[in-house]
Formats: sequence, C-alpha cells, structure tokens
Amino acid sequence: MNIKTLQLFLHLCDSRNFGQTAQQMHTSPSALSRIIQRLEADIGQSLFLRDNRKVLLTAAGKQLLPHAQRIVQEWQQAKLNLEQSKDLLTGELSLFCSVTASYSHLPQLLNSFRQLHPQIEIKLSTGDPAQAIEVIQHDQADIAIAAKPAHLPEPLAFTQIGQIPLSVIIPAGTCGFSEHLQLGQIDWQQVPFIVPESGTARERANDWFQQQNIQPNIYAQIAGHEAIVSMVALGFGVGIAPDVVIQNSPMKQHVQRVSGEEIPPFELGLCCKKSRLKNPRLNAFWHLFASQSEL
Repeated sequence: MNIKTLQLFLHLCDSRNFGQTAQQMHTSPSALSRIIQRLEADIGQSLFLRDNRKVLLTAAGKQLLPHAQRIVQEWQQAKLNLEQSKDLLTGELSLFCSVTASYSHLPQLLNSFRQLHPQIEIKLSTGDPAQAIEVIQHDQADIAIAAKPAHLPEPLAFTQIGQIPLSVIIPAGTCGFSEHLQLGQIDWQQVPFIVPESGTARERANDWFQQQNIQPNIYAQIAGHEAIVSMVALGFGVGIAPDVVIQNSPMKQHVQRVSGEEIPPFELGLCCKKSRLKNPRLNAFWHLFASQSEL
C-alpha cells in the first residue's frame, strides 16, 4: 500500500465511478481496478460493491475511509512543511481558465508571478468556463479563473478580479433572418439564438429572455464562448456572449452589438478550495492575484 493507492481510493469514494476516477487521476481503468483489487487483498475484505450503474462503499470501505483521509492529509502536510523550509518555492501549480482568459487576464499576472517564483512550474489547462467550478471541486486543478455562481459552494474561496459585461450581437452583414433585425424594432421571437450551453453567462441570458418576455428559438448551445461570436459572424443566429470574448475574437469585425439591451455583468475571479490555501504555491499565487485586482 502506498500514498498513490490511498489517493485513488479516496477519489473513487468521492466519484463512485471507476471511469471518471481513472480519467481524472491519469491512470487507465484496468490499472485502477488492479490497484483497488490489491488494496482489497491487503485489507482482506471488499471495499466496493460494483454493478453496471454504480459503485457503493461496503462497510469495510466506510471504515477505511477516515483512516485513508488522515494518512493522505498528514503526508500532504509533511510535504508542505518540507517545502516551506526551503528558500525558494518549487513544484507545480495547476491552473484552469477559458481560452479567452488565457490571453485577456493571465499574461500580466503570470509575468509577475514568474519573476517572484521562477522555480514554480505552471500547468495551464483551458476549457469551457462553465466547468471551472466543477474542475476545482473535483481537484482537477489547484486554482481556476471562474465566473462566480449565484450560490458558491461553501468549501470554495473566491476573490473577484473584475466584472464581465455581456452583449447581444447580430451579424454585421446580411443573413437569412435580416428582415427581423431592423434596428430599433428587432422581432426577437423570429430570430434564432446562439447561447452558452451552461454556466453564469447562460443564467444571465435566461434572465434577459425572461425580462424581455422572449420565448427564444435556440439554434445552438455552445460549450465555451468563443465559438458563439464565430457562428453569429457566419449568420447562423443572434448571440449572447461576454464582451471580453467579443473584443478578443478574430471575427469581431463581422458582428455588431445591439445597443440598449442591458444584460447584467457577472463577477470574474479566482476560485480554489479553502483547504488548499495552506499550500504555499497556491497561497502565493492567490495573494498576488488579489493584490493586482485591487490596483
């Protein structure tokens, strides 16, 4: 038995899904099964009940769980104590953000951080911003740039770095529904909409639909925001997207904002688990980010 085995056991206790744990812990499903089987052989009892739909902890698994949590936490704390004894912070810090945030918000911050902590390796992954909170909850990254949800889960910490307005955008050229886009009298019921698939931006879009008493004709729901601008530019529909995405899009010259349609901005900030702020690398990054947001 080793720490990696216990970490896999703890993740599986949380996910209750062999495939998900294997993917997020960077191992193969077959290797994960063998590791759990060896752990069960060491314990002498089954730890999980498996069927085609779910994974459940046995009584032995429930009994092992708090001991595994304590051992892993003590190991992690020991590693942190050893790192804190060094003059320079070293190691890896994983960060998640959207493609747009990677060049709209990160460059200045990362330049400053690298100057202060040159031996810390930044592991950057990008994806749908609507998944940022979930990425942190499932320990797929140490820290994320995220939109603050209406209800932030209690275990998470959030510090605001800015507000992101949203706009309604239409094709700048002619399209199949141009007759419904007469400025000042747009017939929203007759135009196709392209909206975020989920997340805070989608919540803002839904609120706007309700305020305008619109029953939207949804043409496409996009995971990630960058493709919304492209699809609007190509004449597929009317879009709702964050201004920062519109401003940084290579297709921004082919769309135009609809003035007078106010959509409340959302808070953009840094998000991580409160418990992980004890990590000196994460703590250093967090406070540098927070200090820059106050400038």
